[in-house]
Amino acid sequence: MKTIIACILLVLILLPRYTAGADEKVKIIPDVVYGHKFGLALTFDVFQPQKPNGAGVLFMVSGGWYSNWTEPQNMLGWFNPLLDEGFTVFCVRHGSSPKFKIPEVVEDVRRSVRFIRHHAQEYGVNPNQLGVWGGSAGGHLSLMLGTTSDQGDPNAKDPVLNNSDRVAAVAAYYPPTDIREFVNENSTYYHRFPALQFEADLADDFSPLLHVTPDDAPTLLIHGDQDKLVPIIHSSNIMNQFEEQKVPAELIVIKDAAHGFKGKDQNRASQAVVNWFKKYLLNP
Repeated sequence: MKTIIACILLVLILLPRYTAGADEKVKIIPDVVYGHKFGLALTFDVFQPQKPNGAGVLFMVSGGWYSNWTEPQNMLGWFNPLLDEGFTVFCVRHGSSPKFKIPEVVEDVRRSVRFIRHHAQEYGVNPNQLGVWGGSAGGHLSLMLGTTSDQGDPNAKDPVLNNSDRVAAVAAYYPPTDIREFVNENSTYYHRFPALQFEADLADDFSPLLHVTPDDAPTLLIHGDQDKLVPIIHSSNIMNQFEEQKVPAELIVIKDAAHGFKGKDQNRASQAVVNWFKKYLLNP
């Protein structure tokens, strides 16, 4: 009997690190390494629905450009609306502030898209049906991917870098879209968020507002009209640019909402994200 128990324990130890969701409908693959820097691993978690629809959504884990780890199960409340519709979700963490600044953070999330595209078949997603979603700093990173993508470097020795970082759709909650005003030593944002403490002459490169072109990904913006941290003008201004460049886009204004949604506001925003990705990822 002891031998049998020992064998069972050994089998369990050697099984892949898949974690079932509470309702057994979601398979979680935690801590996939998509890159390294300064001896650290860059990771994401994969949430696979029972009946995948072939599309994937990358969620940017970023608030103030800090990217914190949490147990994957803690994210199911955020992702269940997408998982219920068959989307595979990638919970992406980047090199975090205060160590890393925005230029380095953007490179991380670019690599995450390239890595997932390179391994798309393994995750059961179509490389042409990838979307990105995030809030606040995560919304900023989502817009950077939506407005400043490239086709990859065909001459790169790293096969991941051969892949494009282009996404097919974007959803962003209350995103900063113009960081030129923040990357200034006289700005309160500069001192509050260390990721903004980089060369001011690079701020244009990391302000999505300045990079809108007709080929950008269809973009959903959701913003509260009482947001004091990232005023709604950030979304309004980039929405005007999307309209001018004829990029499919929508701005949902949530009345009386501040930075961060709760209750009915959160449910409304979440459903809008699901509908957006169904529209633009399932019929690319």
